[in-house]
Amino acid sequence: MPNWVEYSGPEVEELVLKLAGQGLSQAMVGQTLRDTYGVPSVFNVTGKSVTQILTEGGIKHEFPEDLMNLIRRAVRMRKHLKVNSRDVHNTSKLIHVESKIRRLVQYYRESGAIPKKWSYDPDAAALMVK
Repeated sequence: MPNWVEYSGPEVEELVLKLAGQGLSQAMVGQTLRDTYGVPSVFNVTGKSVTQILTEGGIKHEFPEDLMNLIRRAVRMRKHLKVNSRDVHNTSKLIHVESKIRRLVQYYRESGAIPKKWSYDPDAAALMVK
């Protein structure tokens, strides 16, 4: 931990829980701690990741944040393609995003972060994001 950090481990954990309680995502919690409170790395100060702190604090999301962000992006791209069906660049990028989703789903299934039988379905994803 750097010497110039003014907060101790328990204080940073309280800040993480407070900011997450205000509705900020995990990435925004880390960014707010870095920019506003001068905490360069939650892990270096506390020895735990933001996800671990939130899980211990009773705030657990059903799906990991990075996976949900990719699913939201794919839903927006599919919506765009319904209106602009000849957008070739968006079509190819949608393929890239959906392959990233499939790779992450495989990883999270193996690590136990999502149910073993869950699979990515674009129609179900649109309902899940809403």
